[in-house]
Amino acid sequence: MIHIYRTDKQNQHKVEEIEKIENLCWIEMTNPTEEEIKEIASKTKTDIHLLNKLLDDEELPRVEIEGNSTLIVVDTPYITNNKYKHKYNTDPIGLILSDQYFITISLRELGLFQDFKDGKIRDFDIKKKTKFVIQILLRIASIYQKELKAINSDINNKEKTLYKSTHNQELVGLLDIEKTLTYFTTSLKANDVVLEKLSKGSLVTMYEDDIDLLEDAIIENKQAIEMANIYREILTSMTDTYATIISNNLNDVMKFLAAITIVFSVPTMISSMLGMNVFLGDIGSNPYSFIIIIGISLLLSLLLAWIFKKKGML
Repeated sequence: MIHIYRTDKQNQHKVEEIEKIENLCWIEMTNPTEEEIKEIASKTKTDIHLLNKLLDDEELPRVEIEGNSTLIVVDTPYITNNKYKHKYNTDPIGLILSDQYFITISLRELGLFQDFKDGKIRDFDIKKKTKFVIQILLRIASIYQKELKAINSDINNKEKTLYKSTHNQELVGLLDIEKTLTYFTTSLKANDVVLEKLSKGSLVTMYEDDIDLLEDAIIENKQAIEMANIYREILTSMTDTYATIISNNLNDVMKFLAAITIVFSVPTMISSMLGMNVFLGDIGSNPYSFIIIIGISLLLSLLLAWIFKKKGML
C-alpha cells in the first residue's frame, strides 16, 4: 500500500495526500508488493535493492548510503497479540532520504505517523527531510517510553496478585513481559548506535536546530534503554521471588489439607473401632453412650486442631 503526501499549501505544519509523486513529497509504503516497489524505484530513481532489503523483518538498524540515497533503519514496537497486554515485538522501519523525495517503508501500518499527518508535531515540514527523520526517531523513542511506563504499571498490578497465587498463569504473564523487555532493550541499543552515527554529522547534512533535536532524541532513547534495563532486572527478581512464593503457597495448602484430613480421621477411627462389637463396659450400657462417644471424638478432634494451629498447619 502506498500513500503520497506533501506539505499543505495553506498550513505548513500539516500534510495533504496527493495522487502523483512530485518533488519534496513524502512516500509512505506499508507492506508494499513487488509491483509497488518496482513502481516507486522507477519513478524516484531509487535503487530497488535498497527498497527490497526492508521487506525483511529481521533487518538490523543501521545507516547506509547508496548513490544519492541515504537509508536509515530503526526498530519500532508493535503488539503481537491484542488478547494479551504488553506482548510486543519490534519491526524495522526504513527511512530513505534523497535529493527530491522522502520514503518510509514498514511491514505494518504504524500509528506513529498519524500525528505527523494530523499536524500535531511541532515545526513539522516534509521539505525539511533531515528534521523529519529526527522527529520520527524522537517519536519512536517516546513510544518506547510510553509502553515501558505501561509495562511497569502492569508489573505493579501483577505484584499484588502474585502474593496469594498458587497458579502458573501469573508467572506466564510475567514471562511475556520479560520477553517484551528483551526485545525492547535489544532494539533500543541498536537504535542508539544509529543515533550516535547521525550525531557525527557526516552522513546527513544538519542545521543547528537539527543538532539540538537529535540530542533530545538521543537522550530520550538512552532514557528508554535505562528504563527497560531497570524493569527487566526488577522483573527477573520478581519472577524468581514469586516462583518461590507460589511454591510456598502450594506447600501451605498441602499442609492444611493434611492437617484437616488427620483431624477428621479421628471420629472415623473411633466409629470404625466401635463398629467391631468392642466391649465398652459401663459406657456401653449407659443410655447416653452415643453422646459420650461423640463428645470424646469431638474433643480429640478439637485438641488435634489446636495443636496443628499452634504449629501453623491450620
